[in-house]
Amino acid sequence: MTSLAESLASVLDRIDRACHRAGRDRSTVRLVAVSKTVPVERITELVDLGHDLLGENRVQEALAKIPQLGGRAAWHLIGHLQRNKVRQVIGLFELIHSVDNLKLGREIDRRAATAGVKQPILIQVNVSDESTKHGAHESELPELCDGLESLDHVDVRGLMTIPPPVQRPDESRPWFVLLRELRDRSAARLGRDLPELSMGMTDDFEVAIEEGATLIRVGRAIFGERPPD
Repeated sequence: MTSLAESLASVLDRIDRACHRAGRDRSTVRLVAVSKTVPVERITELVDLGHDLLGENRVQEALAKIPQLGGRAAWHLIGHLQRNKVRQVIGLFELIHSVDNLKLGREIDRRAATAGVKQPILIQVNVSDESTKHGAHESELPELCDGLESLDHVDVRGLMTIPPPVQRPDESRPWFVLLRELRDRSAARLGRDLPELSMGMTDDFEVAIEEGATLIRVGRAIFGERPPD
């Protein structure tokens, strides 16, 4: 069985090679180790190996895990966020990847104002218009960008997407290209940089890096197969 150290080293090597192919500075790509359903002991082992950026999908699971790491890692919320859970996540996550409507953004703004912080977020875009996925549609993005930008306690940092399942990694490329183009248009509309592109997972993160990803969300290639939900 492959050890956690070997799995992490393999993923980091794949990132290095993808950056080299794309002519990118390795420091522009961050690995979010997705720890959904992973026991705290395994997460601690990964942190002991020197990796300190973790991603959780579920708020309740994250709330149970984060205190046990004792501030040794930064955490991103990468799963769907319900408005009634916002109070629990403000100030706890370095970045929320999954904001897809203005009502959620306003609730984040309200709770962040109460906490005296400015919460960094990404806008989740449903690039393929799949009915089973969360995310704003491309046509909604300009108005959503404007609305979120007007909030004093929300910091829009970029875009995120989950493309449809594919048979081969390169089939994800058009979706990654589209997200990058949408990010560039949104940045031009707002008149400022939107530096982050969260895209790419275990099966396609190298293609995502070639198309500009700055955050890749990798779980299975690090921690192994998860039990079914």
